[in-house]
Amino acid sequence: MQVVRIHEQGGPDVLRLEEDPTPDSGLGQARVRVAAAGVNFIDIYQRSGQYRVQLPFALGGEGAGTVEAVGPDVADLKPGARVAWAQVQGSYATHVVAPVDKLVPVPEGVRLEDAAAVMLQGMTAHYLSHSTYPLKPGDACLVHAAAGGVGQLLVQMAKLLGAGPVIGTVSTEAKAEIARAAGADAVIRYTEQDFEKETLRITQGQGVSVVYDSVGKSTFERSLACLRPRGVLVLFGASSGPVPPFDPIALMRGSNFLTRPTLGHYIASREELLARSGDLFGWLRDGRLRLRIDRTYPLAEAGRAQTDLAGRGTAGKLLLIPYPSLRTANV
Repeated sequence: MQVVRIHEQGGPDVLRLEEDPTPDSGLGQARVRVAAAGVNFIDIYQRSGQYRVQLPFALGGEGAGTVEAVGPDVADLKPGARVAWAQVQGSYATHVVAPVDKLVPVPEGVRLEDAAAVMLQGMTAHYLSHSTYPLKPGDACLVHAAAGGVGQLLVQMAKLLGAGPVIGTVSTEAKAEIARAAGADAVIRYTEQDFEKETLRITQGQGVSVVYDSVGKSTFERSLACLRPRGVLVLFGASSGPVPPFDPIALMRGSNFLTRPTLGHYIASREELLARSGDLFGWLRDGRLRLRIDRTYPLAEAGRAQTDLAGRGTAGKLLLIPYPSLRTANV
């Protein structure tokens, strides 16, 4: 098998594509042949040193594929089953050995590449819109990076829940078109407009019920200023850098709330994992949720994929494809 590892933290050049013996599945485990692995900002944080990891470290935590073998105690999962996962480390690889309770079934009618593309970003958008701040009909919301992977899915889910106006921020007119296609009621080009002033104008000075902010440092203070009284700022990423320490007295402006959620706490139980992934796959199959896979790369180009993602010039999901010649069979 092949796997992408780092032996030191640093730039994309520290990524190494290495050969390993194909592992066996142990108790409570399944060995899966990977059809596609998702590329995410957390992978960059782990590679760069923003998050500390124990070296050597195998990159990637999201993907989908076909079960090749199961442990001797596994009875409810068979070889040939199509599965997907999030938070299974070492997914930048041709094979992963995963705990079976981390794997979810991929139903007929959903491609494995789409399953891989929707697991982390889709479940993130799901918990943000359904749990962290459960959107209700008429809730005004602001979604930063609305043309990104999470952003497009979050806009769509907000509309499914009846929220509105759903306001998105983007950097270019091309990305504005993507956000509008996802269903955004209003789109702000933050490179040319002050998103705080525009948000207040769109909401007639009332502000929004919730801001979903994956950008962090460059948006944080103005995101707070966009909130209505008792509104919620959901900070779930830091693509522009981490937010500096701030005085909680700033929340007094509108008796506002701040939360910094992570996916793991919202799929902590098997039941919740299956419920969220089940919603996503059902919406995909029924055409109620649309995915945009922006680019795909072979494993050997994992560094380029991370560089493209960090450059914020992409609009949608990036995937690594371990077996490009088998993509026509990826159904």
